[in-house]
Amino acid sequence: MSKDEAIWTSLPVPALELDEADRIVRINPAAEGFMMTSSRALAGQPVWDRLAVNAPLEEAFERARANDAPLFVNDVDVGTGERAPMQCNLQVAPLSGTPGHMLMLISPRELAGRMVQNSSVKSAAKSAIGMAEMLAHEIKNPLAGITGAAQLLSMTLGKEDLELTDLIVSESRRIVSLLERVEQFGNVSAPDLRPVNLHDVLDRARRSAMLGFAAHMTLVEDYDPSLPAALGDMDQLLQVVLNLLKNAAEATGGRPGTIRLHTYYEQSLRVRRGDGVGKALPLQIEIIDDGPGLPPEIADEVFDPFVSGRENGTGLGLALAAKIISDHDGWISVSSVPGRTVFRISLQRAEMTSQGD
Repeated sequence: MSKDEAIWTSLPVPALELDEADRIVRINPAAEGFMMTSSRALAGQPVWDRLAVNAPLEEAFERARANDAPLFVNDVDVGTGERAPMQCNLQVAPLSGTPGHMLMLISPRELAGRMVQNSSVKSAAKSAIGMAEMLAHEIKNPLAGITGAAQLLSMTLGKEDLELTDLIVSESRRIVSLLERVEQFGNVSAPDLRPVNLHDVLDRARRSAMLGFAAHMTLVEDYDPSLPAALGDMDQLLQVVLNLLKNAAEATGGRPGTIRLHTYYEQSLRVRRGDGVGKALPLQIEIIDDGPGLPPEIADEVFDPFVSGRENGTGLGLALAAKIISDHDGWISVSSVPGRTVFRISLQRAEMTSQGD
């Protein structure tokens, strides 16, 4: 391998060489992971048929090519049709020695934002735990007294007044149920990390969902059969997937819809923790639904406790899912537009622990 080829192969970000007609000449291994397709399969294809960018770039490309000058585009969403878009920075420059050819570098920015989110998730979870302890002591005991008193009153009241005591009892029980769900933040133990077959987790969640809350939905399996074992706690990951499936099923408001369970391997995905240690998270799970999408006003806060897009939602299911994935040193994100909402979980390979990665 020549020195140029070694540099091309070692580039840590997705890189594409484009010809004078913006057709793909070749891509590096990081781009193969990003686009989930081999360089050979993409050779000769128009780049705009394989990359979706939420900005008009064709004319800017032509100006950069005509002026023999680099082009920088920041904070754009880049997708491939096979995965949720990621916010990226793009760098494009004429390729020296090859007239008309351009080099495109794609630098995902989403990971940095998600690491901040993971930190905020942990902080929010700690606040929720503290609040749960306070609520349990200060509210649940009085509520038990209120419920008991209402039940005693109901024994001496007429039919019309019974409706009022029944309302007191039912609402008190609803509040107790909410407090018990909040307390789950404090009751979730540290994950018991072992090799886990993610497809076993998804299959268990799918079968449970189809017999219950997702009986009105069509669940489609789109798995990478070669996916290696993940490092995780099977029961906790099952809880996360069930929460995401329930969220997707309820998004349709009871109308039939489709949920796609998608797994794939993305070797280029890494995060860097606050202590500077890098984590490779190549194992990807996506829960994709065709519902109306998240309300724009909460799209950036759906993993925070008590944030919900449903009228009677508690806003705790996604917050708990985010806490569990954060405890796995993983990454969870969401991308949503009307007709397509994608929740994505990224996890470590089991054998990576033996290599200190």
